[in-house]
Amino acid sequence: MQTTLLLYNDNKLQPQNETKLADLVKSQLVLGFGGKEVINTQPVYEALKSTFPEAHIVLCSTAGEIINKRVNDNSVSVAAIELEKTSIQPVAVNIRDYVNSYEAGKALIKLIDFADLSYILIISDGSHVNGSELVRGINELVNDRVPVTGGLAGDGTNFQSTVVGLNEKPSGGNIVAIPFYGKHFVVSHASMGGWEIFGPERTVTKAVANQLFEIEGQKALDLYKTYLGPYADELPGSALLFPLGIKTHEDAAPVVRTILSIDQESGSMVFAGDIPNGSKVRFMKANFDKLVDAATYAAGQAFQKLPAAPQLALLISCVGRKIILGKRTEEEVEAVADTFGNKTLLTGFYSYGEISPFNDNAKCELHNQTMTITTFDEI
Repeated sequence: MQTTLLLYNDNKLQPQNETKLADLVKSQLVLGFGGKEVINTQPVYEALKSTFPEAHIVLCSTAGEIINKRVNDNSVSVAAIELEKTSIQPVAVNIRDYVNSYEAGKALIKLIDFADLSYILIISDGSHVNGSELVRGINELVNDRVPVTGGLAGDGTNFQSTVVGLNEKPSGGNIVAIPFYGKHFVVSHASMGGWEIFGPERTVTKAVANQLFEIEGQKALDLYKTYLGPYADELPGSALLFPLGIKTHEDAAPVVRTILSIDQESGSMVFAGDIPNGSKVRFMKANFDKLVDAATYAAGQAFQKLPAAPQLALLISCVGRKIILGKRTEEEVEAVADTFGNKTLLTGFYSYGEISPFNDNAKCELHNQTMTITTFDEI
C-alpha cells in the first residue's frame, strides 16, 4: 500500500511530499474532503479524474479539512491510495430513492459482496440522511461480520446542505460504501469524546426519532435550562457546549448526542441522532483539555491493535468539537499525529456525525462530538 496526500487549493492540486503527480496514476482509490463552496464551484472532480484516471474517486463536503497536522477551511484534502494486495468495489445509493434512511442503509449493504470482505468505509450525506437510521440499516445486514466506520458530510457551520459523490461531481443525498477485500488489508479503529458527565441519570419518557420532548415526565427543554444556568440565555448556540450522553440499555457505553435546535413552544430539543424512548440520559459539558486528551486516547487505542505504525489514519471529528476548540482545533490533530509518529499520514474532515463501533466486537454506532480514527495498511 502506497499513499500520497495532496491539497487542492486555488484551483491547483499540490502533492504534500516529494511525489510527482505522474507517479500516482496507479492509485485505485482517491478520497477527497473539501469545503462545499470549493467542491461546487471549482473543477475539483475533473482535476482528480484527470490525475487519477483509473481510480475510484470519493468526494464529500466538510466542516473543515484535515491534512497531516493542519486543519483547513475551503480547501480539499486528498488521499491517493495505491493498494497492492487489496481490492475495492465502491457502491452508492441516494436517499431520495428510499422511504427512509434505514431502508437506504439496507439497500447499500445489499450491493456489497461479503466474500473475502475485510472492512467497509461509509461516507454519507449529512443533511438529508438520518445517521441513526442509516447505521441501524447497515448493522442489520452486516451483523458484526466486518468493522464499519465513516462519517456524515458537513457544510461548515451553515447546517444547510451537504454533498457526496462517487465517480461523479458530488451532489445531495448520496451515501457511499467502500468495501475492502483481502486478508492482507489491516484496519483498526477507535472513537472517544472527552466530555464531562454531570447530574443524575434520567429516563426518556417521550421522544420521536431525534426529537426529545420529555425526561421523566418533565419538558426536556425546561430541565435542560436548569442545568445550563446563565448559558440558557444563549440557546441554541450554547447547546454545543452541553451535549447529551445517552445509553440505550444498562450495559451500553454512553453515546454523545449534539443538540441541533430547540422548540420553545413544545419544550423539546432536536438532536443529531435518535433518542429512543426509555433510554437513559445524562448531561455533559465541554472541557478543552479533555477533548484533546480524548483524541490522544483514541489514537492510542487504534495504535495498540497494530503491529507497527500504519501508513494512513483517517480522522473524522465533529463540527461541534471544532467550534468549541476554536483556535485550539489543531491541537487534537497534532495529538493524534504525535501518537502515531511521522510514518503515518493523516487525512480526514470535520463532520456532522461519526460512524464507528465502541470496540472490536460491537456494531457500529452513530456518534456526535467524538474524534473517530480509522487506520489503513497492508501486510
